[in-house]
Amino acid sequence: MTISVPHAALHSVTHPVLDAPGRAPSSACTAGCLLSDDVPRCGWARVALRMTGLVAVLLATVAGAPLLRTARRDRWLRVCSRAALRAAGVRMRVTGDTRYGGAGALVVANHLSWIDVLALDSVQPVRMLAKQEVRDWPVIGGLAIRTGVLFVDRAGLHDLPATVAAAAEALRSGAAVGVFPEGTTWCGAAAGTFRRAAFQAAIDAGVPVRPVAIAFRLPDGAPARCAAFVGEQTLLDSLLRVLRLPGLVCEMAVLPAIPTAGTDRRALALRAGEAVGAVTGVAHPAVRRPVQPEVLTTAGESLVAAA
Repeated sequence: MTISVPHAALHSVTHPVLDAPGRAPSSACTAGCLLSDDVPRCGWARVALRMTGLVAVLLATVAGAPLLRTARRDRWLRVCSRAALRAAGVRMRVTGDTRYGGAGALVVANHLSWIDVLALDSVQPVRMLAKQEVRDWPVIGGLAIRTGVLFVDRAGLHDLPATVAAAAEALRSGAAVGVFPEGTTWCGAAAGTFRRAAFQAAIDAGVPVRPVAIAFRLPDGAPARCAAFVGEQTLLDSLLRVLRLPGLVCEMAVLPAIPTAGTDRRALALRAGEAVGAVTGVAHPAVRRPVQPEVLTTAGESLVAAA
């Protein structure tokens, strides 16, 4: 199958480079990557309207999810994710397969922003990995609990086997489990290494890995690096930056599944990174040797993992 995404290759730019990547994932992206000075902005009245609509959709999602059985709940979450994106002024453009899989799949995507989770759920709800603290976040915590997020205790490395086992169990049950293997967000002009720890869950469960490529564009087709959640931004900073854009297109390519039989997590991580990079036009560097301890990515945070 050939996957075609309009304007897939990003413009050539000079980008900061990490001189010495450490044990935990880190991004070279800074506020300078956002390049938003010449991007048109909406007035605050529209921003307020969008914010009101977004909060209303999220509250409706939290209220409705526990009242529905699995199949209807999945449809509800998919519809609500699309509605939340529309409320925020984000339009989806999806190519490739229409689902991640019906019998379990590890969904791995490049990571640009908080938008990514909603974009993934708009195709098929996924059970993301998230830190325990997310339970206590207003609105988001309730939404995470009701959508089956796999919470991770990041207190120490000894919890990694349990995290991988929980993800594998969810995969065996037929769920799509979502992971951002880079471990942190990048602006889209550069990308991080796909860390291999999370791929072990797919191997243990005997399910395929489903790579997904994500890119943001302005309505005129130009790369929308200003929509990335990078540098020293807070979540509110990033949210307002997106809401003030006159329009944003989230391009998402659901790529062919990668079978896990007869391979290892290093090879899977490399193949998935190459598949995503072939669509976005931005390479994901291979893990450097000697091998450093890994990090298992969670939604918004990362979990250090032994190699």
